[in-house]
Amino acid sequence: MNKKNTILWVDDEIDLLKVQILFLRGKGYDVTTASNGLDAIDEVRSNTFDIIFLDENMPGLSGLDTLRAIREINQDVPVVMITKNEGEEIMDEALGSKVSDYLIKPVNPFQILSSIKKNIDNKRLVGIKTAEEYQSEFQTLGTEIAQVQDIDGWVTLYKKLVDWDLKLQDLNEDKTTLYEIFNYQKNEAGVAFCKYFEKNYEKWVNGTREHRPMMQMDVFKERILPMLDAGQKVFWIVIDNLRFDQWKALQPTIAEYLAVEKEEILCSILPTATQYARNAMFSGLTPLMISQLYPELWTDEDELHSKNNHERELIQTMLTRFRCDVKFTYNKTFTNREGQKITDNIQNIADTPLNIAVYNFVDMISHARTDNPMMRELADNEISYRALTKTWFEHSSLLTLIKTLSRKDFKVILTTDHGNTRVSNPVKVTGEKEITSNVRYKIGKDLQFNKKDVFEIQNPKLAQLPQQSISTRYIFAHNRDFMAYPNNFNYYAKYYSDTFQHGGVSMEELLIPFITLKPK
Repeated sequence: MNKKNTILWVDDEIDLLKVQILFLRGKGYDVTTASNGLDAIDEVRSNTFDIIFLDENMPGLSGLDTLRAIREINQDVPVVMITKNEGEEIMDEALGSKVSDYLIKPVNPFQILSSIKKNIDNKRLVGIKTAEEYQSEFQTLGTEIAQVQDIDGWVTLYKKLVDWDLKLQDLNEDKTTLYEIFNYQKNEAGVAFCKYFEKNYEKWVNGTREHRPMMQMDVFKERILPMLDAGQKVFWIVIDNLRFDQWKALQPTIAEYLAVEKEEILCSILPTATQYARNAMFSGLTPLMISQLYPELWTDEDELHSKNNHERELIQTMLTRFRCDVKFTYNKTFTNREGQKITDNIQNIADTPLNIAVYNFVDMISHARTDNPMMRELADNEISYRALTKTWFEHSSLLTLIKTLSRKDFKVILTTDHGNTRVSNPVKVTGEKEITSNVRYKIGKDLQFNKKDVFEIQNPKLAQLPQQSISTRYIFAHNRDFMAYPNNFNYYAKYYSDTFQHGGVSMEELLIPFITLKPK
């Protein structure tokens, strides 16, 4: 231990515990004692402790009353209740008052030491073990990155990288170098994935389903329709712009109410932007097919009004095309109040076979972070971005809906339309005034760029994308790159660097969560 951990031990028979106290001091712990609840409360007011051992059965102020007073002063310090009473009622009351552990007298020194390690040393010990495991795994990950051959291999590798990301984020400050090494390795994987994806993309979107990963246009036919045909009611939740690592951050909270039946990764289409990806999901068609079959429901990039005004109509065309004659509801929410209306209306839609809800708040966080300096401070890296998403969710109307659905007979699908990536490297692109403004993809004529910097689609129809004119081309930034104009290049390079963007080619944008949940 770099510093002595401080312990407060409260017991009216403290003189009988000299052996345990001497044992702990011999192990390097700084132990303070108190023989009654009032003295203990004074100690907590005056000093900071890493853990408190508290006798439940004391004359005067009882252990439980002392615990309540301690919690008014300090909500976070671990408190271990020690008692002769094994009664369930006492245990329930203690646990309800947020004790961290519960020991039955008589306690020996090794029980106490075990409780200390579990409650205050656990994070440090886990951090040491995690660091050692990653160092051991580093070479294996490097080999996997170099040798992965197919999309299933990339999905497996990406899940592994996300798992390491979440483990390494909790390392102590002196392990930050290790996290930097991991990010270097993740970037190496990102570069290799982009090459693999760009080599196969046109073949996937033009090929049959058995020769491609599941993409947005496959979702309804392969996952939703079979449930409806079997008579299962479905609640389909789409969180706009949600990455797989963000889903993993939300999963523990969701798992309190819904069980994960199946966790899959969906491969997004290009561009990884709502107009294309979500319209494909809600129509069961590629963007080119939508523009050809339902031109009145497709909005081109150069049109000024919203690109997603026709989602309800697209859903209806999809149901009709698959001869799925079911009632459905569709709601798109931008505020907590709008989301709460869905939950408030749950009794009225309880018998509706298909309910679809789109939540836009995560996408709003991403865009606000680009434009708002305060938001940049709140989410200044991947770890804080995940934490901000988790904080939103835990106080959102969506969690209220999840709790309500846990008591209903719905299969719940939780997914997204695309992810996003944290960009850092500007590349120069020029074109006519009509060129699109997104920094991760551009559509237009006479585009000028370095071919090594982008993924170019010269013939949009071969990528199942609409083509406004014969000379229209699409280009996509890959991995951590973003596009900036030579005019004011330094300004835009600084403005967009270290922001979360979407539209291009990266693991984070393309490999997205598709989760099937059920009531526990």
